[in-house]
Amino acid sequence: MLQIDLSGRRALVTGANSGLGRAIARNLAAAGARVAVHALSDPVSAGAVVKEIEQAGAEAVAVFGDISRPSQVEQVFAGVDAAFGGLDILVNNAGIDGARAMCADSDPKQWETVIAIDLHGPYYCTRQALQRMLPQRRGVILQITSVHEFIPWAGYSAYTSAKAALSMFTKTVAQEVATQGVRVLAIAPGAIRTPINADVWGSPAGLRDLDQKIAMGRPGEPDEIGRVAAFLASDLASYITGTTLAVDGGMLIYPDFSHGG
Repeated sequence: MLQIDLSGRRALVTGANSGLGRAIARNLAAAGARVAVHALSDPVSAGAVVKEIEQAGAEAVAVFGDISRPSQVEQVFAGVDAAFGGLDILVNNAGIDGARAMCADSDPKQWETVIAIDLHGPYYCTRQALQRMLPQRRGVILQITSVHEFIPWAGYSAYTSAKAALSMFTKTVAQEVATQGVRVLAIAPGAIRTPINADVWGSPAGLRDLDQKIAMGRPGEPDEIGRVAAFLASDLASYITGTTLAVDGGMLIYPDFSHGG
């Protein structure tokens, strides 16, 4: 029987105190990894995820910092080093979509904030991770992008730009380190049932509209992303690098065309 085995691996998941990050952290831990649960500044929510993982028999710690600030990213990784003595898996999950605004009416400062968190943050974290993974010639870096690295989304130009750029960043870094034992991949979730989009799937009208955009006719669950992350981080995926895996229930196969063009 094939099993996902991350025993002995040390993982950091950014934005792991809720939503997709929480599910990813829990699934990595369930596969045997020791997990650093990152949050911006909320010890209560991060502590709750740590407790969940510990109650399931795995090891976890909480680390805090603003991933859009290089000095705080250094502190996050120093915390991981202190707890685990290094790193084998990084999941760049933390991100925001920002307030909806058409480009002509958008606030440049808010646009830059989304880019800073969703693109600069993964760069700062990836850089720190590589400095630890390359000397040991082992490691996996997963970027959490979105179907909106492929699909435009009016009013969210900063978010879509960051996710598309993160996809090419993934490919480029994967190319740089492919012969050095480190794999770099991206997961592009579709519509997943998390608190951040509860205003959509939480109403009957919103859910009906959402379901029509998904070939499988339903939103995904956080664990459906978490399990994929655990697989990609494991040796079962040892020949996969430099690509994005869409986990979207078929959103990218344009379900509206199932009835003809």
